[in-house]
Amino acid sequence: MPIFALAGDAVQTALQAFAQEAEAQFQINVFWIIAQAASFVLFLVIVYLVAFRRIGGVLEERRQRIEDGLRDADQARVDREQAAAERLKVLAEARSEAEETLARAQRLAEESRERDLAETRAELEQMRERAAADIVAEKERALAEVRNQVADLALAAAARVVGETMSGEREKRLVEEFLAQVGKDSARPN
Repeated sequence: MPIFALAGDAVQTALQAFAQEAEAQFQINVFWIIAQAASFVLFLVIVYLVAFRRIGGVLEERRQRIEDGLRDADQARVDREQAAAERLKVLAEARSEAEETLARAQRLAEESRERDLAETRAELEQMRERAAADIVAEKERALAEVRNQVADLALAAAARVVGETMSGEREKRLVEEFLAQVGKDSARPN
């Protein structure tokens, strides 16, 4: 037992020394608390100045870029809608101009066709008039030829009946009188 007694005394002495030391170590030192608080505040200020301010600037930049991107996207959407509306307007104008051009071309073609028809009709009328004039001229020439032959026959018959030859002036006068008489007779209605 002496060993146990010695060991118990040693443990008891160690516990007392530890308790005294623990009491001595657990004292509140206000200076150290203030110094630790000041160093912590100084650490926070340095971290804020070095890291958080830069991080805040980067975050602010990023926020600004996002807002600018959203504004640009909205503006692009508005521009795209305006471009689409303008494209539709230009297409409608082009369609309208094409329809006007087509109508004008059809109108010009119709006018040209009418003009060509009128010219063709005029040419046909002129050809008909020329043909009628040619027929009248040919008829008059034929009549004149027939008159000349009739006059020659009449003079020949008259020369036989009279038994003498006639002079050129007398023949002409008689032929003219005869032709005038035949013209009057043919002008009378039957």
